[in-house]
Order: sequence, then C-alpha cells, then structure tokens
Amino acid sequence: MNCYLSRNYKGLSSAGNKAKTDIEQIMEGMSFKNVGLKQTTYRNEVLAFLFTLVGVLKSPFCLRKGDNLVLQYPLKKYFTFVCNMAHLRGAKVIVLIHDLGSFRRKALTVEQEIKRLNHADYVIAHNEKMKKWLEDNGCKAKLGVLEIFDYLSETQATPKPDVEKPYSVLYAGALNLRKNTFLYEVGEFIHSFSFNLYGNGFEIDKAKGKEHFKYMGFVKSDDLIATAQGDFGLVWDGFSVSACTGNFGEYLQYNNPHKTSLYIRCELPVIIWSKAALADFVRKNSIGICIDSLEELEGILSSLSKEQYMEMKKKVHQLSTKLSQGFYCKEAVRNAIYEI
Repeated sequence: MNCYLSRNYKGLSSAGNKAKTDIEQIMEGMSFKNVGLKQTTYRNEVLAFLFTLVGVLKSPFCLRKGDNLVLQYPLKKYFTFVCNMAHLRGAKVIVLIHDLGSFRRKALTVEQEIKRLNHADYVIAHNEKMKKWLEDNGCKAKLGVLEIFDYLSETQATPKPDVEKPYSVLYAGALNLRKNTFLYEVGEFIHSFSFNLYGNGFEIDKAKGKEHFKYMGFVKSDDLIATAQGDFGLVWDGFSVSACTGNFGEYLQYNNPHKTSLYIRCELPVIIWSKAALADFVRKNSIGICIDSLEELEGILSSLSKEQYMEMKKKVHQLSTKLSQGFYCKEAVRNAIYEI
C-alpha cells in the first residue's frame, strides 16, 4: 500500500503551504492512503500542535510491512520518529524535500540535516543541483529529482490580446528591503519597460526609477493566474541587481522557487538568474530567458522579437497544463516507488 501523512497547515495562503497541500491532493488522487488525521488549517498554536501530534502518533499503527510512506520534509521534530516507526513496521520511507533548514534559515547544520535525511530510504530533491549537494554532503539514501513543483488550480490564465513591445515584467513575492533589496536598485537600469509588483511591503518612494514600477498589492494566487499583468515573470532574490546574493539569493542555486510554477500557471515566460538551479529547466524547455545580471534586462528585452516571445509563450502554455495536473510529482513518486 502507498501512503502519505497529512497534518495541520496554518492557513493556505503561503507558497510553502500551497506546495504541500497540492502534493497531498496529488497523493489522494493517486489513491494513496492518508495515515494521519484529516488535513486541517487551524491557526491556533495549541490546536495546530495537537492535531499534527495526534496524526503523527497514529500513523505507525496504520502501516504494514511492504508499505511505502511519502513524507514531506521538513517535518521538524517528528521526522526521525516517523521514519524509525515506519521502518519498525516494515515500511519504506520516501521523502520529498520542500526546504533545507541548513540554507536560508540556518535552523540546522549541514551535518544535522544529512543525518536526518539518512533516515529515509529515498529522497526526492528539487533538481540535479540539490541532488548533487546531498550526495556531496553524505546523503546515503537513494536520490531522485522533482524537476519543478506542480501548481494545482482550477483557474486558467486569461488569453491576452496581441503582445506589443515594450514587454513588461511581473514580480510576485516579498517586496521589502530586507529580503529583496534589488527591487529598490533595479529601476536605475530600466528605461522602456514597466515592472509590475505583486505582494506586500513595497515602499515605492525608496525605489530608484519609481516611475517604472506599478505596485499592484497582494493578490491571491488563483486571482493572479486569471488577471496577471505582465509579459514575463521574474525569478530573482537578494540584495544585488548583478547577481542573486545573500542567504535567499544563494539558495536559488539549489532550490526550486514555487513562484516559478505560479508564473508558468499564469502562462508567463520566465526570466531567471543564469546560475539558479532552475535555469537548466528553463533552458531545456525553452520557456524563458536566463540572465547573469538585471543590468542586462533592458537590452535583452529590447532585442527580443515578437516571434521569439510567442514561441516561449507556446511552450509555457503546454507546461502549464502539466503543472495543473500534478505531472512532475506523480512522475517523481512513481520513480521512487520503482527504485525502492
């Protein structure tokens, strides 16, 4: 029997929780059995803790010899316990990584992280770069890759009228100075196109070239898919326009930002840092542009022909359909079950 463990999520609006609940929905659609309690969204700290704890304690008693259990990582303090109990019951554990605590948050040392993950039989990394990092740092579990996060939504992108230059760029996410200082510097290098910002916390008066920005505020993801204003979605993080720097920026070299999947569901070609792990996926699928620096963006967009843009748009449309159907998660999990 194939199983997964549901838990409490403190709301569904964050990108992290959206990715995890999507995977639970995909598992359910694959006829996997939930060995925890029914998924809940309590925000109250005590209720959230109790429901997750009871589900964790219940899960081993639902497992049998030969079962495969899919866990979403991190599961914080419960992870090692669940893995050990699953193995005692004769089950195998497949782990799908969402976040590595030894990177941005520095919640664990690298050694602690690898020690935890070595309790799994199979680990699904985001991409080949993360897989290699895990191998190089001593992960002994069998390893596979997701490639990109799926993005479930009944909403479809609204077909747009004929695209005309200059192209506009959309950015969705944290807009504050602390996380994304680059947003306050990039306006210096914009001359012809507009930057459409979706999210909270943007202080437009502090931004250089503020006349090039359109601050749209926070929009729920389903609404954004239907109403996104822009021709490209930008994947960039950190302090600098010349490279993705700082803990958030450097993490792009290993992780799959969920916003990339959101942009694709909005049917927007992607602009991404050339050293980001997902840049390989963008190149392979011809769904956007990989750049070294945002200082190059004006020239690249100016020289891009309408025909080149429409070819990217066509490929993005095809990929959006796959993401809406859970294609990549299903493939990764099936491969894991086959391997173990």
